[in-house]
Amino acid sequence: MRCSSLSLLLLLLSSIATAQDMLPGEEGAQRAIRNGIPIPMPAPERNRGVGPFDTLIIKDVILISGEGAPPRGPVSIVIENDRIRSIGAAPDIAGAEVIDAAGMFALPGFIDAHVHIGNTGQGLTGPITPPEYVFKLWLAHGITTVREVGAGMGLDWTVAHRERSAAGEVTAPRLVVHARFPGESIASADEAEAWVREVRRRGADGVKLRGATRAATEAIYRTTRELGMGTSNHHDQTSVYTTNVLDSARLGLDSMEHWYGLPESLFDDRTIQDYPVDYNYSDEQWRFGQAGRLWRQAAPPGSDKWNAVRDELVELDFTIVPTFTIYEANRDVMRARDAEWHALYTLPALQEFFLPNPELHGSYHFDWTTADEIAWRDNFAVWMQFINEFKNAGGRVAAGSDAGFIFKLFGFAYIRELELLQEAGFHPLEVIQAATLNGAQLLDMESDIGSLLPGKKADIVLLDENPVANFKVLYGTGHMQLDRESNELRRVGGVRYTIKDGIVFDAKQLLGDVEAMVRAAKDL
Repeated sequence: MRCSSLSLLLLLLSSIATAQDMLPGEEGAQRAIRNGIPIPMPAPERNRGVGPFDTLIIKDVILISGEGAPPRGPVSIVIENDRIRSIGAAPDIAGAEVIDAAGMFALPGFIDAHVHIGNTGQGLTGPITPPEYVFKLWLAHGITTVREVGAGMGLDWTVAHRERSAAGEVTAPRLVVHARFPGESIASADEAEAWVREVRRRGADGVKLRGATRAATEAIYRTTRELGMGTSNHHDQTSVYTTNVLDSARLGLDSMEHWYGLPESLFDDRTIQDYPVDYNYSDEQWRFGQAGRLWRQAAPPGSDKWNAVRDELVELDFTIVPTFTIYEANRDVMRARDAEWHALYTLPALQEFFLPNPELHGSYHFDWTTADEIAWRDNFAVWMQFINEFKNAGGRVAAGSDAGFIFKLFGFAYIRELELLQEAGFHPLEVIQAATLNGAQLLDMESDIGSLLPGKKADIVLLDENPVANFKVLYGTGHMQLDRESNELRRVGGVRYTIKDGIVFDAKQLLGDVEAMVRAAKDL
């Protein structure tokens, strides 16, 4: 394939954010400056990917549309610049670029609805992961759109990367940016409204809450609705008593993140979680250890309360982004810590960040016991049952990873989330729908992305193996399989090409770049 010429302009950003660049309450970025932690350099100009092309034909591929339809084909997908023109018989178009996809499978580009490009807390133990590393891991796993919930590197830094990605100037997925509300440091409705209007002025697509007064929460939902902004909420235990998930959904919240606030919506014999008398929320082993015992305090499956909350959330057109994967270490810390991809693809500074350290968020397995793991396995069973019933009742579930914490690596964690959705009871086609169309609906981008239809953006994942039969073939490390005829073990799968806005990225090449970054970091 030949590459169309693109004018690539490197955006001039400072390698270290200044306090003046930050809004009041952008605590992560301000803390980094106070501690002298450098914010990563911006991602370099795009040096991977070819296109978009005047005409690109993906010939003789098996199509998985993302809309719930079973695989069909072979068909040919005709792309003009960044849009799908047609899907059907292979046309003969002079001068068209052609990908011979016989035996391959095409899916819509994946949407990771809960991500963080970086985390300033990591700077306390080493360098923060550079955005190039994160972006390439996402694209290498077929992720073409992400919702950045928090803009931890600073709002201006994150919005600038969004604009560069939209212009094709950087190797990166499409970015949707949510600014993080600073919590109880802004308590009044007037202050909260002013904050929302300011982040909107500076380019935020939405707002992510994590702890706020009821007055501020109501003002945020009201103002974002007026401005056409998205909303996401991690219902922190410090304020969940005043506003749980059901309260937020009634006020107009778009999506809840993780599970926080949902069991509390289901309490019927208490109003506050049964905390031990010596509990300290700031000690994260206490926090997550007790969280693993929370779902058993909620109304049981099938009860009137359970059914009423589930059905009302469905009626409110609510979205749940469960991020099962980010809590998986709690039920099997050894599996997460020793995942096979860490050796080649996890930066040593990120590996160190994952290890127990009371100063770091998410690095809390200080003395994690068998009893803790059993409690979390039981927790997962009830949590997954609610999510599956919510889906079956017509509720929207979107896939998100929250990678970069708790032994979870960008890209790889997202594929694991797909496996966990299947474990929860989703049919593989329902999982793919959660990873594509549902995410697009949540972002109000369904007319452009989320499924493979004529007129939509050319966001496409191509691979040699059938992901409906086995999601493991989507991992960058592939799937280990025994060739019974030769009695040899082999690796199959991994994404071949990720197409975003008509730009074709070689996924294996992107993984090679990441592996080289890790080798270089280990050699320092």
